[in-house]
Amino acid sequence: MPLMSLPVAGTLLAQAPPGAWSGHDTRLLAAAVSGIAVIVVLISWVKMHPFLALALGATTLGVVAGMPFEDLVETFTDGLGKTVGDVGLLVALGAMLGRLLTDTGGAQQIVETVLERTTRRTLPWAMVFIAALLGLPMFFEVGVVLLVPIVVMVAARSEQPMLRIGIPALAGLSILHGLVPPHPGPLAAVDALGVDLGTTLALGIVVAIPTAVVAGPVFGSFIAKRVELPPASTLLGKTPGPDDEGRRPGFALSVVMLLLPVVLMLGKSVADLALTEGSLGYVALDTLGTPVVALTLTVLIAMATLGPRSGLGRTALSGIVGGSLPPVAGIILIVGAGGGFKETLVESGVNTMITDVAAGAHLSPLLLAWLIAVGIRVATGSATVATISAAGMVAPLVVGLDPVHGALVALAIGSGSLFLSHVNDAGFWLVKEYFGMTVGQTLKTWSAMETILSVVSFVVIVLLDLLL
Repeated sequence: MPLMSLPVAGTLLAQAPPGAWSGHDTRLLAAAVSGIAVIVVLISWVKMHPFLALALGATTLGVVAGMPFEDLVETFTDGLGKTVGDVGLLVALGAMLGRLLTDTGGAQQIVETVLERTTRRTLPWAMVFIAALLGLPMFFEVGVVLLVPIVVMVAARSEQPMLRIGIPALAGLSILHGLVPPHPGPLAAVDALGVDLGTTLALGIVVAIPTAVVAGPVFGSFIAKRVELPPASTLLGKTPGPDDEGRRPGFALSVVMLLLPVVLMLGKSVADLALTEGSLGYVALDTLGTPVVALTLTVLIAMATLGPRSGLGRTALSGIVGGSLPPVAGIILIVGAGGGFKETLVESGVNTMITDVAAGAHLSPLLLAWLIAVGIRVATGSATVATISAAGMVAPLVVGLDPVHGALVALAIGSGSLFLSHVNDAGFWLVKEYFGMTVGQTLKTWSAMETILSVVSFVVIVLLDLLL
């Protein structure tokens, strides 16, 4: 049954109608609002690191809710530890794979091979494809740094507007960052909601494809005619050129390394649906498709294959893998703090109160998840903070849902986390500087594109909810 037509989240809530509003509920509501407000103010105004902001937000929530301080500390650290154990390892492994593909030249090989087989008319579509491939194991900021020189080079050589080439690339990167594991936000949502990773990944790809088409080539061609930027040739001196030195792994091998963890994780979902539990095929696919196993196996295979093909020895490969970890330490801490915040919501009773309010107001879990994520994203500028905060608040609404509809709630949160990137988002300034735009031009292009991604993806999610 579609979630958008449900007055409550699942049969469990339908059988337990909310009781009368009490003074304790008012206190819990004040706790939730206070906790979120502290996070928003500390990130947006004080410019505090999101890890500390989430920790202080959880503390505020617990204190206002009346939790004993020693219980509050234990609850936060337990949630942080569990989330880092579940999600942090996957984030680290994803960073290793992305760095291996970048430093061995595999990512560059994919880009150049695809571009060689495209025409002037199909270039924007090719840029979406390239960004989607490279975006699977890489964080958004890494993908931007990698792709911008390619975008500038392609726009200059083809004498096309920068935005016609650049917007599709940014759309492909951003939609994966918001919806598709192993990116930190989607992983955190899956962990907080307790939904199936393989199902979320598969549905995330289904949602991402039409969304990237609308916000990428379609919007890119539209906005390129209305926002004039200097010719791409004027930016060639500001961006590093593609690395053509040394040997590179082949196109096929590079693509296999990108897609292997995705295929393995999807295989686990296929086993759950089609094979008998306990059979040899089920055990094999279930084991290999476990996210930690899939990513670890892929990293090891990438080291054994990409390294020799690019002429790198064991010492160099070890340096590449080790060098991938420091940049993601902050991300892992943020995700962990989000887990602590979620656990504080649960133990304080705020989650139960939110469930009762949603049931009484007949709010769809999909709409509520999207709206909460939109609000936090616009206020803080962080897609990851928006995702993990919203997931913690709507987690009770997923109880009793089947795997498909639970995954759709996780995707609705990711969709909302992309809404309206503006001046409080680091990505806004990264795109502005790389493309040589003014603040106004960045709002008309990048900010508009992010909003289109959010709205279109949510529409697709709702349609899937009605069909499945």
